[in-house]
Amino acid sequence: MDRILIIDDDEELCELVSEYLTVEGFTVESVNDGETGLARALEGEYDMVILDVMLPKMNGFDVLRNLRQESKLPVIMLTARGDDMERIVGLEIGADDYLAKPFNPRELAARLRAILRRSSVPETANGNEVIEVDGVRLSPASRSAVLDGDELNLTSVEFGLLHELLKEA
Repeated sequence: MDRILIIDDDEELCELVSEYLTVEGFTVESVNDGETGLARALEGEYDMVILDVMLPKMNGFDVLRNLRQESKLPVIMLTARGDDMERIVGLEIGADDYLAKPFNPRELAARLRAILRRSSVPETANGNEVIEVDGVRLSPASRSAVLDGDELNLTSVEFGLLHELLKEA
């Protein structure tokens, strides 16, 4: 069962989304501020984070920036504003997807499943598979990628795509 962390200060929304996603087969936890959310995301065993932009204590962009320094955990960002630039910034700093409020919970569940499906890396027989092609070194076990000695900062979707491409090279 996939574990989802919701970081949103709207407690009613958290409750409604949690109930819907639980019925859809997810295990869901929620927190209501950015600092607590970041700490939970880094210490917990979650498969995905749903992250609001406007949060108390630390905004969603700062949570995402800090999370990306230490984790490749997939993130869907939520926004109450329809601002294109806000969505673009979120995607550029590492969000895997963006959804504007109000949203259909069924669409959220479909997006969660799609990202989880793409971001899951099949386990290898020995668990130590490392793929090296033309200066790119990819380790699915540690979800790390290195290009000519420099660590690459990839989103889960980018990592999954690179993994598939290198397997076929």
